[in-house]
Amino acid sequence: MRAFVFPGQGSQKVGMGAELAEASAAAREVFEEVDDALGQKLFQIMKDGPEDLLMLTENAQPAIMANAIAVLRVLEREGGIALADKADFVAGHSLGEYTALCAAGAFSLADTARLLKLRGQAMQAAVPVGVGAMAALLGADIEKATALAEAAAEGQVCTVANDNDPTQVVISGHREAIERAIALVKDFGIKRGVLLPVSAPFHCPLMQPAADAMAEALGRTPPGTLRVPLFANVTAAVVSEPAEVQRLLVAQVTGRVRWRESAIALRDAGVERFVELGGKVLGPMITRSAGPDVAVSSTASMAEIEALAKEL
Repeated sequence: MRAFVFPGQGSQKVGMGAELAEASAAAREVFEEVDDALGQKLFQIMKDGPEDLLMLTENAQPAIMANAIAVLRVLEREGGIALADKADFVAGHSLGEYTALCAAGAFSLADTARLLKLRGQAMQAAVPVGVGAMAALLGADIEKATALAEAAAEGQVCTVANDNDPTQVVISGHREAIERAIALVKDFGIKRGVLLPVSAPFHCPLMQPAADAMAEALGRTPPGTLRVPLFANVTAAVVSEPAEVQRLLVAQVTGRVRWRESAIALRDAGVERFVELGGKVLGPMITRSAGPDVAVSSTASMAEIEALAKEL
């Protein structure tokens, strides 16, 4: 069995998509459609920067999605591969869940771009700049990270946001609490804590205003039928019923991204092959979580797309 997975924030970089757009009309069409849907020249920012503009959450989220869908469209059109025929499941890390749903046919490309733009804006606006922060805990498992977050909270929000793999957990919350957590890492047997260059504390209760905004947006643009079932971030379990998908997307804004558990659950569901489209972030996490018996590949360049098409 095979799962296609899609990366989240942090995988954006200036120059993304440029090679694909040059080589393939299918990719160019994706970038044009996203630009039209958003009424902005997002692809120009992706291609040429400036970096600070690309890093803005409201630009980074649709950009990462557009890049991954461009990879998929090239694979489908030029490789003659239909995702629905080749994938048993899809999954995506945080915003990647929207990419996965677009790939599975639950959202149109234009709607996915608009939803992610809005999600980025709502997450940015939920907490004043400087009030929240996130940190990656390296050499931390979920038990150590949870204990550290509880100790550092001191009445503020400090919680596990992303359980990425057995060696990396991300915490999120009030800046002071996150800084306290970083200062305490050694006491909890954690190698180190690194403040992340993000503009808001994602996946924690401080994001409730953004969750409310997404509930409203998804009420107006609900997901349709999925051609391939999804393993959802907040449950690390399979879902294919559109109303349930909609509910989980709202919960995901304040909820934990259970990526480690998702990788294990996918493996336990029979997935032996993971294909990451549009990045090279998730592969190593999946290997560390699901073990060495699963095959993992990352596909982002034209050469990698051609190799994957041959293999599928």
